[in-house]
Amino acid sequence: SLSPTELIDPVSALSGEKPELKETEHWYMPLGDTQEKLEKWLDTRKNWKPNVMGQVKSWLNDGLADRAATRDLSWGVPVPLENAKGKVLYVWFDAPIGYISATKEWAEQKGTPEAWKDYWQDENSELYHFIGKDNIVFHCIMFPTILMEHGGYVMPENVPANEFLNLEGKKLSTSRGWAVWLHEYLEDFSPDLLRYALGTTLPESKDSDFSWKDFQARVNNELAAVLGNFVFRALSFTQKFADGEVPELVDPQQIDLDALKSIETQKEKVTQALETFKFKEAISEMMNLARAGNKYFTETEPWKTRNSDPQACANSLHVSLQICAALSVLMEPILPDSMKKLRNQLSYSGKVSWDSISDSMLEVGNSIDPGEVLFTKVEDEEIEAQIARLEERAAANDPTSKFTPLKENIGFEDFMKLDIRAGEILEAEKIEKSDKLLKLKVDIGIEIRTIVSGIAKHVDMDKIVGQKVSVVANLAPKKLMGVESAGMILMAEDTEGNLKFVDTEAESGSTIT
Repeated sequence: SLSPTELIDPVSALSGEKPELKETEHWYMPLGDTQEKLEKWLDTRKNWKPNVMGQVKSWLNDGLADRAATRDLSWGVPVPLENAKGKVLYVWFDAPIGYISATKEWAEQKGTPEAWKDYWQDENSELYHFIGKDNIVFHCIMFPTILMEHGGYVMPENVPANEFLNLEGKKLSTSRGWAVWLHEYLEDFSPDLLRYALGTTLPESKDSDFSWKDFQARVNNELAAVLGNFVFRALSFTQKFADGEVPELVDPQQIDLDALKSIETQKEKVTQALETFKFKEAISEMMNLARAGNKYFTETEPWKTRNSDPQACANSLHVSLQICAALSVLMEPILPDSMKKLRNQLSYSGKVSWDSISDSMLEVGNSIDPGEVLFTKVEDEEIEAQIARLEERAAANDPTSKFTPLKENIGFEDFMKLDIRAGEILEAEKIEKSDKLLKLKVDIGIEIRTIVSGIAKHVDMDKIVGQKVSVVANLAPKKLMGVESAGMILMAEDTEGNLKFVDTEAESGSTIT
């Protein structure tokens, strides 16, 4: 990237103003002096993601430079020093401190003003930062340095930053309309579906992409076909052939015991993945328990054993229902609404906690009510509508789409026929009975012309005299509202239909080519 002084003729994209170089005084964080201390602390951090630690090491290898902690701005947190008038704190100096302030405010609102210390000053408290990769430096270098140098505060245990999530192969951009707006999404789909789709597409170690087609595939092929299908099979079969109650497990076979054991096995895998911030892996292992349940239900064939071996059928249903109950808590972090619905279908009234996940969550005789299926398939038409909405909004927000389309090409000879001159407005008056037309006296160097221009609604009459303009000087004269006009003033029309002068600093009479 280029520094401001390396840019050629830089101007503000917002105001058009040119930047000015000024001398000023700032307060700095002496990161260079604290680098060695910071590196020793970072060496004690274990299991940090490679993309996070890699970026941090890159900064350290280049050597930390002192970083300005103040800015010359009118907006921000004022620097609380007498000799710092007009200075505010650099946003990434005060923003992390705001985490502490927010905790203090929360504690005060709860009526326990000292409770914030349990989070920030208790050595048993663990601090985690869930952020994007563009903020790694602030949460892994700047904020830890502040905490370390102040003392008395817990240091970050881990900073499991993610990379960037794109949308349909492009960067997300709310200003360009390339985004999914939550309130619109919720008009069409359950929040659980998006939580699951995003969870399985997380950019944990590299940038990833969310697409509506993938969303559809995740819902149809995983939530509906695997999890939803297993739950519906187990619950509906119980309702039809076991009087809608959890049957007793008697003399279980090895296949039954193995299926029950898979509950604890998958719980351990999910726990390990969550504790190491591998959320995609955690969701995959959650779904693997549903896959195991589906496989078990198919292999034990309760639809056959209900007549030939009723107890084997009962065992199959008991085990399947216990797996459903385990799933209802195991998948709670990702699918809270759907899993609450499942627990209601199972009449589960126990604790909803990680410790409650086991192979005996449901009591024998619990009432089972399958109700509606947990997930229905998303149809192609629904996805096409979402993609169309996205593309339509993006087109409406495309800056280039708001301008008048280019006209047909003309030959060079036609262009050379135009005589465009720099001019200066000497006089201006409104034409009677017209709210649009102005009668202008314009100096085009070789003579002074009378030009009628339809710009009355777009200019300030008090400032128009002396305005430099571009004039088509060889346009055939034409009478407008009784006044002969000998030329045309060139104006620029913006996307809102407003007209502005095409400024020129050229001497009146200069040709524009």
